[in-house]
Amino acid sequence: MAKSPTQATSPPAKVDPAALHIVEYPAPVLRVRAKPVEKVTAEVRAVAARMVELMRQAKGIGLAAPQVGLSWRMFICDIPRSEDHSPDSDPPTGTDGPQFYINPKLSHPVGAPQKMEEGCLSLPEITGEVLRPPTITITALDLHGRSFTRTATGLLARCWQHEMDHLDGVLIIDKMTQMSRLKNRTLIKDLESQ
Repeated sequence: MAKSPTQATSPPAKVDPAALHIVEYPAPVLRVRAKPVEKVTAEVRAVAARMVELMRQAKGIGLAAPQVGLSWRMFICDIPRSEDHSPDSDPPTGTDGPQFYINPKLSHPVGAPQKMEEGCLSLPEITGEVLRPPTITITALDLHGRSFTRTATGLLARCWQHEMDHLDGVLIIDKMTQMSRLKNRTLIKDLESQ
């Protein structure tokens, strides 16, 4: 239903980045499709900086805004350079520091889906095999509101897809192979009962 021009709207609540923390399953925000970020502001940049801190404290390689309780279409990835993960390969498999993706869209998956074990900061101690295409393209806004398009493969491509799932309310437990679901059944039930 559309609002009439005379209806007052309340501004969105201000976010205190320092108060943000990683939320765990079954927090309801993890199951909601996140809303687009209307404008890249100082507040959005402050939230992104806090997300980097939280991700590093948890020793993760990616973190989506819903994982810190915000239903925003934004995530970060930071895959350190190693023998297997390089920002210099073509397409890249890693990053040179944290990368930020606002209102991202994935396209052009390339290659047969491959199995790889994934974990999630919102599902502590749960890991399982997930099938994903090995190469993908992303279009998003950076922290200055500029649009960019990149293609990645390997762990970076997998991280993009994992974090994008979070923006759509999808978790690895929804995409795991059947054997991985069975292996994690007790841990998932324990989280649901907390």
